[in-house]
Amino acid sequence: MTNTSNWPTDKLTALRLGRRLVAEVPATRVDRRAFVDITPRQTPRDSEARKQGWVPSDTDRVFRLEHWEYDSERIDGFDHDIRAVLLASAEATGESELVTVLLRLKA
Repeated sequence: MTNTSNWPTDKLTALRLGRRLVAEVPATRVDRRAFVDITPRQTPRDSEARKQGWVPSDTDRVFRLEHWEYDSERIDGFDHDIRAVLLASAEATGESELVTVLLRLKA
């Protein structure tokens, strides 16, 4: 994945509209499950648009990324995992930097 052109349209559109996206990625061990959480930062433009009843699309959003890993036996049926590990976190501005950060995180 070197750019966003090969991303599923619905996922890319969700990010552009400021919606959070969580995807499962390979874990470091077979007894673990890992996820990347991509949260677009909300802007004053988003707040103003929401008041007016619409959602702005923005390809230059700032994204907060967190790469979490969980004990696979404790993930189902629990609202938290005391053995959860934050493997990495980062911020990216714009879609191209988002791809670069994801590649760097190997997520």
